[in-house]
Amino acid sequence: MIMHHSSSCQEQGALLSKFIILYIREPLSTDVYMKLPLLLAACCLIGSAFATVNAQTKGDRWLEDLLRSQGSPLLQQVLNQPDTFQYQIIYTEINRDKHNRPHFKHHYFNVDRNRYHNPASTVKLPTALMALEKLNTLQLKGVDKFTAMLTDSAFSKQTAVVSDSTAENGLPSIAHYIKKVFLVSDNDAYNRLYEWVGQQTLNEGLWQKGYKDVRITRRFTPMSEEENRWTNPVRFMQQDKVLYAQAAVRSNANFDFSKTIHVGKAHYNWDDELIHEPIDFTTHNQLPLQDLQQLLQSVMFPESVPAKKRFNLSHEDYTFLYEYMAKLPFESDYPSYDTNEFFDSYTKFFMFRADKSKIPDYMRVFNKTGWSYGFLTDASYVVDFKNKVEYMLSAVIYVNSDGVLNDNKYEYEEVGYPFFKEVGQIIYDHELKRERKYSPDLSKFKQ
Repeated sequence: MIMHHSSSCQEQGALLSKFIILYIREPLSTDVYMKLPLLLAACCLIGSAFATVNAQTKGDRWLEDLLRSQGSPLLQQVLNQPDTFQYQIIYTEINRDKHNRPHFKHHYFNVDRNRYHNPASTVKLPTALMALEKLNTLQLKGVDKFTAMLTDSAFSKQTAVVSDSTAENGLPSIAHYIKKVFLVSDNDAYNRLYEWVGQQTLNEGLWQKGYKDVRITRRFTPMSEEENRWTNPVRFMQQDKVLYAQAAVRSNANFDFSKTIHVGKAHYNWDDELIHEPIDFTTHNQLPLQDLQQLLQSVMFPESVPAKKRFNLSHEDYTFLYEYMAKLPFESDYPSYDTNEFFDSYTKFFMFRADKSKIPDYMRVFNKTGWSYGFLTDASYVVDFKNKVEYMLSAVIYVNSDGVLNDNKYEYEEVGYPFFKEVGQIIYDHELKRERKYSPDLSKFKQ
């Protein structure tokens, strides 16, 4: 494992340093003078290797030891193959002070922001936040997130939306799309939010907040790069009156596509043809796990991140987000869902999704998940009101043993969801036993 490698480099470097110091304490003989450049070169090489590894991968022994000491044979097998499963884990310990202010301690295991994973639906979180921020920034008279928003079409592959049978009033809105995004990770709802914000505003807004490595370039429907740059005309309506109209917009965002990204050994294309080449993800969406965790923290605890990283959201926006980030499909009337398909833990990977188990009524999970191309991702803030427990947990894993993408043959059920269940359970059990100086007041998150 890389972490073990870095530890080995560090130990060897220390030994070599001691060796050199030992020689320098005494007068140096001719042969030692001759060997000294080699010894120094070896130290430099080891130091360089150590620095390179550390620059790429973040990890601490404590989290690794906790998971290995409690893990089943399946979890051990996964942890022993970081290159195969490409997992990354971030556990964030939260401690409150006497004023109930949260303080965060992040633990990392095999986290590498430069290792690409397909973020899938996790990009819906920043898109939803930017949709609300754009609305608040424009301050349109008579327009809010509940105002009817009709989408027109004006460019190749674009489609229109003028009604929504799942809404109580039969009309689409930003609020209704956000509900769908968090309740069941609805793709069309994300597409409409993407179209409202616009590709350029979406990305440049995130970059300005410090998320330089985030890239959201596309809808979740077959479109070319140019088609994804164009976003639809939008109208906010009150009965038959147009309150605000946004024309079709072309994004001129300047993306850095210099790093080539290939995944897999073969894939099926949109025409269901097998192509014996990896998928080229160079221009696809990108959202490193660390950034996803920070985005979630900025929503749940806006005061905990620098001002420039916060979103322009109102108190009502935060309350609305907290409700639907944690709400379960059966608790929603508009939209209403078939709970056989959209069961309680449909979008709650940690602890619950593997066996479709019920989530206790004294617990809430505020999160965003994503699953696509064999990648599973979840960033969550978990609250247990009964036991006064709170923490954040984020992870990604890749489960695609045949190396073929888009064949719908991924080990989600066999490996992926059990991985999330077990990691989640180990951290939750640890949190139940962990001593806290001050018990948290979690009333802010009760619905």
